[in-house]
Amino acid sequence: MRWPWVFSIAIAAAPIAQARPEPPVRQRAPNVDFWKELIDPNADEVNAIVGKARELMLRPDHALNGDTDWAVEQRAKFYRDARNMLGYARKLAPQNTEVLALLGRAHDELGDTKAALEALEACVRVTGMDKVPMDVAGRLGAIQLRLGDLDTALKWLRLAQGPLSAISAPAIINLANLLAAKGDSAKAIDTLISAIPASMLGNFSNDITLASFALAVLYDRDEQRSAAFAVLDQMQNGLQQQYAIYVQNELAKLRFPNAEDLHYYRGLLYESLGQYVEARAEWAHYAASGDTPWRARALDHIAAIDAQRRANPGAPTQPQTLNPAVPNPHRPRRHP
Repeated sequence: MRWPWVFSIAIAAAPIAQARPEPPVRQRAPNVDFWKELIDPNADEVNAIVGKARELMLRPDHALNGDTDWAVEQRAKFYRDARNMLGYARKLAPQNTEVLALLGRAHDELGDTKAALEALEACVRVTGMDKVPMDVAGRLGAIQLRLGDLDTALKWLRLAQGPLSAISAPAIINLANLLAAKGDSAKAIDTLISAIPASMLGNFSNDITLASFALAVLYDRDEQRSAAFAVLDQMQNGLQQQYAIYVQNELAKLRFPNAEDLHYYRGLLYESLGQYVEARAEWAHYAASGDTPWRARALDHIAAIDAQRRANPGAPTQPQTLNPAVPNPHRPRRHP
């Protein structure tokens, strides 16, 4: 029979069925949590500590409301708590720049300059000089100012310059004061004027309040009395009854590289408020602090107050050397 042969031919002649393509293998998304745990197993805990530390450091400033005594008493406690938490966080994440920056800040606020420098310089080593955070550069500059290394301070403070903000304002003010101390009052004043955009004048946020008052101080130290009190007039017109509290709060938050400068700033503040007894005490405190750069200017203020007292015994102390600006009915008169 030929059936087997015919069958084999039929099979050979049949069209070859196309093989079905295999379904594509579905790629699984990588397990993000797995890699996160592998690379940085303590990230969540460290982030929680950083958030809590930031909150602790903000509490004294947000609770001031003119009560600077409260800030002095409570500030150290908040910073000690933050420092202890951040010290633990550093053990978990030694290269975390946020931890290092905040830890340096906490040490500095508590007066531990050596530990502050170590933490801040460790942060710079991680970020590199070209990416150093503004607040880190500004704090390093302030520390070097306190240590008397003006050239190194100048380097860091210039790195910390940027648009005026709560972070940059202290560095801008420190740079201006450093330039003035080096004898370049014109450049110091220009540094502050340039930092306050004209469009922001009259909008006295915290940083503008601080920078504006620092500008008035520089004008006063440069014996530009009218310019100093023009700035103070503008601030008082803008802030009205909040003027004293706003300035007091900002001065309480500012860490002066030269501690005696606080007396100069307070002296000018009290004068601008017409509180001449308090002003004289602050000027005297500044003048007695040693060989301060503007001791002679402070003594001028004292002499003006005393001269007015002798000329008008029993009358409110109101020196005659002040800027005769148009009186503001919302505040007492004062002299420049």
